[in-house]
Order: sequence, then structure tokens, then C-alpha cells
Amino acid sequence: MSRITLKVNGAERVLTVDRETPLLFVLNDELGLRGPRFGCGMAQCGACTVILRGQVVRSCVMPVSAMGNDEITTLEGLGTPEKLHPIQQAFLDEDSGEWRRKCFVTYSLSPS
Repeated sequence: MSRITLKVNGAERVLTVDRETPLLFVLNDELGLRGPRFGCGMAQCGACTVILRGQVVRSCVMPVSAMGNDEITTLEGLGTPEKLHPIQQAFLDEDSGEWRRKCFVTYSLSPS
């Protein structure tokens, strides 16, 4: 176990975790973030997508040790409850159900 500092959605967090733990599990289990989800576990489906260094990455295969001092942005970091990101608002406006959540994460965080 190692002590690491992660910058997630604008906040700095200090955690004690195994450095080889996939970022997805740290985000979900240690930080309680539910935007990135476990899907296939092979970086193919996109349910675990986050933004790192301005690029989309699949957090299910990215060890937390690879984060360095870079800012990580999850779906939760795109907007606030008071001011949703346009993509979040569009999904609410269309009344998209939970069954579409995986697609929402995949396409909303994928490059144009």
C-alpha cells in the first residue's frame, strides 16, 4: 500500500492504496464516484471513461500509479447540480433511463 495524491474533479485527495489498483476501482470504491462504471474490464466498452491530460482514457485498465499530478475529470466533474453540462442536460431532457448510462459515459467523454 502506498500513499498517493489524486486530483479529481478539481479536488485533491490523499489516499492509501495499492499502486497497481485500476483507477476505476479507486474512483468507485475509495472516492465514491459512480460516473465511471465497470463494463467489460478490457478498455473496450467505454463505461469506465474519464478525462486525463485532456484525453479520454479507460480507467479500468489504467493503474492509479500512472496518474502522477494530472487532473482527472469524471462525469461528475463536467457540471454541477445547479448548472449541468449541456450533455448532462440533454440526457435529462430526453428522459434517458439508467439502461443508457453506459452509452452516456462512453459518448459524452469521447472525442468529437
